[in-house]
Amino acid sequence: MSQELLTGLVVFVLASFVGFEVINKVPPTLHTPLMSGSNAISGISIVGALLVMGSKDWNLVTILGFIAVILATINVVGGFWVTDRMLQMFKKKEVKA
Repeated sequence: MSQELLTGLVVFVLASFVGFEVINKVPPTLHTPLMSGSNAISGISIVGALLVMGSKDWNLVTILGFIAVILATINVVGGFWVTDRMLQMFKKKEVKA
């Protein structure tokens, strides 16, 4: 196993653990606004994963970049969907006459 791959896997595992622990400590009332803010971070992840995925040959790094693009895109779309639902709760309801 190459040193770069091992370093990347260690960073991935540590980031996953820290992210899981941080999100579990957030109270439910703050979770939706936090999701809205995390969409920008996921957008940056998409750009970074696209750069990693950009090589012409398919190797482990390219496949991991492809998986990262898919997961970050799901996170962004889900975050915007939940944020939109939250904002719909604060709109005034129209009275039909």
